[in-house]
Amino acid sequence: MPKRPASSPSTPRKKSKRPPDQPSLDSFFKSPRDTPTPTRKRQTPQLRDAHAPEPPPAASQLSPPEIIDVDLLDDSDIDTRPIIPSSSSISQGPRISDDETPRIFSAGVQPHPPKYPSLSEDPTTFLLDSCFWTPNTPTPYSFLAHTLTTVSETRSRIAIINTLTNALRQILRFHPKSLLPSLYLLSNSLSPPYSPIELGLGPSIISKAIQHVSGLTPAALKRLYNQTGDPGDVAFEAKSSVRTLVPHPPLLTCSVYDALLKIAHAKGQGAVKQKQSIVEKLLVAAKGEEIRFLVRTLSQHIRVGAVRTSILTALARALVLTPPNSDISAPSDSPYRISEHILSQIQALPAGSSKKVVDEAKEKLVATFAAAEGLIKKVFVQHPNYDHIVAALLEAGLDGLTARVPLTVGIPLHPTLGSPMRSLDEVYERIDNQPFVAEFKYDGQRAQIHAFKDKDGKVSTRLFSRHLEDMTDKYPDVTSLVEHMFASSQGLESFIMDAEVVAVDPSDGSLRSFQELSNRPRKEVQVHEIKVSVCVFAFDLMYHNRQASITLQHRRTLLRSDFPPVDLKQPGSARFEHVESCHSEDGKETVEEFWLRAVDSRCEGLMIKLLDHGVVVESSASRDKSRKKPLPATYEPDRRTSAWLKLKKDYVIGLGDTLDLVPVGAWHGNGRKAQWWSPVLLALRDPDTGQLVAMCKCMSGFSDAFYKAMKEVYAEDSENCSRQALWEDVDTGGYSPSVYFRPHEVWEIRGADVTLSPVSIAARGLVSDSRGLSLRFPRFIKTREDKSIEQASSPEFLANIFRDQQGKGKHETAGADDGQLVDVELSQSDDVEDDDSDGGELT
Repeated sequence: MPKRPASSPSTPRKKSKRPPDQPSLDSFFKSPRDTPTPTRKRQTPQLRDAHAPEPPPAASQLSPPEIIDVDLLDDSDIDTRPIIPSSSSISQGPRISDDETPRIFSAGVQPHPPKYPSLSEDPTTFLLDSCFWTPNTPTPYSFLAHTLTTVSETRSRIAIINTLTNALRQILRFHPKSLLPSLYLLSNSLSPPYSPIELGLGPSIISKAIQHVSGLTPAALKRLYNQTGDPGDVAFEAKSSVRTLVPHPPLLTCSVYDALLKIAHAKGQGAVKQKQSIVEKLLVAAKGEEIRFLVRTLSQHIRVGAVRTSILTALARALVLTPPNSDISAPSDSPYRISEHILSQIQALPAGSSKKVVDEAKEKLVATFAAAEGLIKKVFVQHPNYDHIVAALLEAGLDGLTARVPLTVGIPLHPTLGSPMRSLDEVYERIDNQPFVAEFKYDGQRAQIHAFKDKDGKVSTRLFSRHLEDMTDKYPDVTSLVEHMFASSQGLESFIMDAEVVAVDPSDGSLRSFQELSNRPRKEVQVHEIKVSVCVFAFDLMYHNRQASITLQHRRTLLRSDFPPVDLKQPGSARFEHVESCHSEDGKETVEEFWLRAVDSRCEGLMIKLLDHGVVVESSASRDKSRKKPLPATYEPDRRTSAWLKLKKDYVIGLGDTLDLVPVGAWHGNGRKAQWWSPVLLALRDPDTGQLVAMCKCMSGFSDAFYKAMKEVYAEDSENCSRQALWEDVDTGGYSPSVYFRPHEVWEIRGADVTLSPVSIAARGLVSDSRGLSLRFPRFIKTREDKSIEQASSPEFLANIFRDQQGKGKHETAGADDGQLVDVELSQSDDVEDDDSDGGELT
């Protein structure tokens, strides 16, 4: 702990002894556990007004506040001693004891950040006539912080999109080059998901930086964290009393983004010190809300409701209202062009204009917005790279976007998703006798394989997971397999293939479990080190020899003709097979037999896919009506399409689908489970707000080994588990768990049915105005390591299951999950998995 200067040279102070086993911080901020660094003598630059009179001798009896400008010091010259401020410098924040006084960098007054107008108003009436900063200069970071603050203060999707739209319009008008870093910072990322740039900032680096800038002790930081539960709030409060000698230039969005890149690229010896130095300089220059969101960005958790869909929607609307380049003239018939005349009709009612004219203008604007949003989202899901998209938009506008940002080998597209079905009868009812193919749904890891051969004959291969992470290093055997494909095929130039990588027995190719596959190392795997053999089961071909295929029928034909099965029969080599399948033309009995084979195998079930363009029957909001919806047989990135239906054996009896839920809390177990967490509180994720909403308790399906592992991951009073609700992105509704979990993993859950609940608020308003939905007799299936919490099931998904359930004649069980689930004692051995009888009792 750094020493404090004596309050008076004549009055010795007692040294406080540090306890021998001082506990480390068990949440975000951690106490340094290393031995204290010896204090070095140095000369601190004495900076003062040259015309100021010398202080009278009597004043020298007290130690004056030390004045430091960190920008004038080298990293090695930064002093870590806290400074005693004058009484006037203490803000009206949380009270801090005298031995935890904040650092003072200046005796002057810290300039306040600029004031910005409201950004949440209708974009059609938002005025861009005056710039909030000097035109043609980079956007201030304070403007981005103001945007994030506005977004974080509302749950209204309209207000969020309006705020983001107006902010992006302002940036497009006055400094378009700030658009790219702004989009990355708003989306809480620094790069595309397939080439992630890792900040590499542990909590200790951020904690030490806040300590040094504020002068607070680790104990004081821990108290602040326990009060606020958020690193950004801690930094905001800790720096509330800190001032700088000379007003620092305002932080710029571009410079903050560049500083984050420098942090990420700092490697080798001295990297930790270099990262901490950059963080400290950012914190010293930050003012007001900049501090809060800067630290949240450094912690990779900005805690706002601006999800990807909202950002893309706002970007599209901003481009319609404020084209980035006045030199770009959109064609008069462009679907993305809105005339000033139409905007003027909407903005004001000219004398004599009728309501009909204004309504027609609004309809035109809505149609233009929809066209632009559809374009931006379509391009992004097949080419998720803001660098390329922004460059194309600034160069050619919306009309030139598709040509400049096409589907590209080496850049993963978001995968197509299937809609759940409950039975084969329901599948036939939905498809309405249209030709389809049924494929085994393997229990492995979904892989998107990109490969091409350059003019020199060199083959480049990339593998991406379902959430677009590059996992090429994990599967060198698959890379070798792809090279063999190119070597054995004369006409093969490039392809993008959708497949499932499954663990297999190397001797006979029989399927192994997903758990065995998960035992493979994740990075820098060498072929000779491979102990778990795999087979690549291909089921789709999205791109082939520089052409994108259209219908599934055509794609399957190319896949089978140009990619024959491969079995190299070499140690450490991967196999290649097509998914096992059967066609509807073979007859319903054949399809039923095929389904029974899937049930008896290690597969998860079946995928049912339309072979050509057609229509499907969908239930409407009314139970008495249905509608036919046209569906293309094209590959639909990032869409849960009804042209792909999934039938999983784990939930044919019961729900039509499993749910992907996030554990957010738990209660102490009873009896044999007293030392474990049981039951566990599970939550859905609302994609519109980014918030997790608790919906049910689960205490079934867990083995004792899993209970023990869960108690280690969620150790009480650790960074993953707290007695206080520290994570504000979670709404527990009527549930009051004993402890709260940090949301960071997804569990697959199956239940008997969905029921109305007076406790759960999940999906409230979607099927009932007064009650939410919950799951009866939920059972844990497995941890979804291939999914992030952003991919958890949504309230709308749960509501659709409930509607389908009601349409099939199941009775509502209102209040079945009343929140009074009691953990019952079991008489099982320690190694036996809990069965469905361990569902608890309803009191």
